[in-house]
Amino acid sequence: MTTDLLEQAYSSLKHNRRRSALTMLGMAWGIATVVLLLSYGAGFERAIMYFFSSFGSNMIGVFPGRTSLQAGGTKAGAQVRFKMEDVDALTAEVPLIKRISPFVDINNSTAQYDTRSAIISTSGVYPSYQAIRNMTVSEGRLLNEQDEQQHSLSAVMGSELKDKLFSGKPAIGESVRVNGLSFQIVGVLQRKVTDGDDNDNNRVYIPFSTLSELKDTRYVNGIFIEYEGPNNEKVENAVRQSMAAHHNFDVKDKRAIYVWNLMQDIQEFRIVTTGIKILLAFIGTLTLGIGGIGLMNIMLVSVTQRTREIGVEKALGARKRHILFQFLAEAMAITAAGGVAGVILAYIVSWTVGSLTLFSAFVKDAGEGDIHLRIDPTILLTATLILAFVGLVSGMLPAIKAARMDPIEALRYE
Repeated sequence: MTTDLLEQAYSSLKHNRRRSALTMLGMAWGIATVVLLLSYGAGFERAIMYFFSSFGSNMIGVFPGRTSLQAGGTKAGAQVRFKMEDVDALTAEVPLIKRISPFVDINNSTAQYDTRSAIISTSGVYPSYQAIRNMTVSEGRLLNEQDEQQHSLSAVMGSELKDKLFSGKPAIGESVRVNGLSFQIVGVLQRKVTDGDDNDNNRVYIPFSTLSELKDTRYVNGIFIEYEGPNNEKVENAVRQSMAAHHNFDVKDKRAIYVWNLMQDIQEFRIVTTGIKILLAFIGTLTLGIGGIGLMNIMLVSVTQRTREIGVEKALGARKRHILFQFLAEAMAITAAGGVAGVILAYIVSWTVGSLTLFSAFVKDAGEGDIHLRIDPTILLTATLILAFVGLVSGMLPAIKAARMDPIEALRYE
């Protein structure tokens, strides 16, 4: 019986080829829209995560501020200033610290090479700072412990600064004067996607011990920490408690020190990107639903045109479930064929478009930070489930109507 019903469903689709093809086209357009919107949402999330990966991972930055609450004998408005003793205190008192580095910046410093010069930022850091901030070099090497211990006049520069000063020539081994002091370039950093306020691509990094030749390092601009494990809130709270104890401010005072918790920012953006993906999936489902309505209408027309056929089948012993299965099979066959065509169309569009500009519009050679329309298995599975749901709902109403027909009335239908 089941085989006969499937053969009848196939014969009906074959008999009404034009109508079936147009209905499949509507379903194909709908599922292609779903797949492309889902791939856009996934590509947007990847682009945002790529941006955050340029800062590091499991990272916390601590920066001094000004108190806003009275604590003990200290009035509100007192300035908090970090010293090297704070680095030692955090290392001893905060659990799970893997790496730690202070940094001191010299803003608007001048870098000179031959006849060229540029206004840059210079940072004195520990070698561990580079690992904390996920820095890699495109040429040469990073700063190491030997550079720090020997007060070496070595420097690592950003890729943008290298282009300004050397204009395509090799920079490794050359000497660049920073505020009058000559440094040997030992490495050029890989270009990073950064914001305008903290452009690592236009910066020179030198050993922290050497920075004292250019600036008083009694006070540090901030401290960067890399920690182990997933509990970023625990580490942040420990940092605040340690700093509050050493600088006599209320641990609840968020303005006394500013703590940049990278993983917390990532989690917040994941919520945003998840919301965007859900919204795009909903919009795609609505578009597919239009095709589903077309499928429902065509199936209702088919049920009406085949009323006598349904009556004959019931008179010959077909039960309600057999009729339901027959028309539902027709609807799902159209849905499946449209789904395959739609997925192929989505692949063609994704290959043609490739990527949509995002970070490369602001940063040179930042193609990885663009939105790439990659259709992965998760997207296909989600789209298939949405397609099956829409096809099932669209085909169920006509199938139920056909199954509930009275055989006597159906045989009388003209």
